[in-house]
Amino acid sequence: MVPRVTNAHHEIERVWVLREVPVIPAGAEVWEIEQGYLPQPSVRDDLQRARYPEGRLRRVTLALGEQRFFHTRKTGSGLVRVEHEREIDCKEFDELWPGTVGKRITKTRHRVHEAGLVWEVDVFRDVRVDERALVMVEVELEREDQAATLPSWIAPLVVKEVTTAAHYRNSALAH
Repeated sequence: MVPRVTNAHHEIERVWVLREVPVIPAGAEVWEIEQGYLPQPSVRDDLQRARYPEGRLRRVTLALGEQRFFHTRKTGSGLVRVEHEREIDCKEFDELWPGTVGKRITKTRHRVHEAGLVWEVDVFRDVRVDERALVMVEVELEREDQAATLPSWIAPLVVKEVTTAAHYRNSALAH
């Protein structure tokens, strides 16, 4: 379930690139996600700044067709970042979405609850590596020193960890 109300929090997240889409365990949630990135305020005039705040817009379509909309700002880099997220309505999303032209991605997210963690496998529809869809898995942790042992259905497919690689951030992959 997507949280209805979110606030600023520290996001501690590890991310890996996978060679291919793993066999997803039964019971996984499936989300279709469209994301767009709004321009940084330093490159806009005051009118644009008022209309298009910085950050990420996200439309999540759940299994039964329900749609949820979010505006998120993240600061920091690497393992720990500060995330400010709020749910917005469809009207606000539609007003802001044109500001993301040229900086969008689409992906299918498979959310698997295992060993007290939520593993999110993202299959990017519009980002390719060696003629295949880019596949990444991420897990959000409660502490920086928390162990994140890769599940057996993921571990053999790991190409590399990209937690600190800025060029693997969704905002860098968007086009």
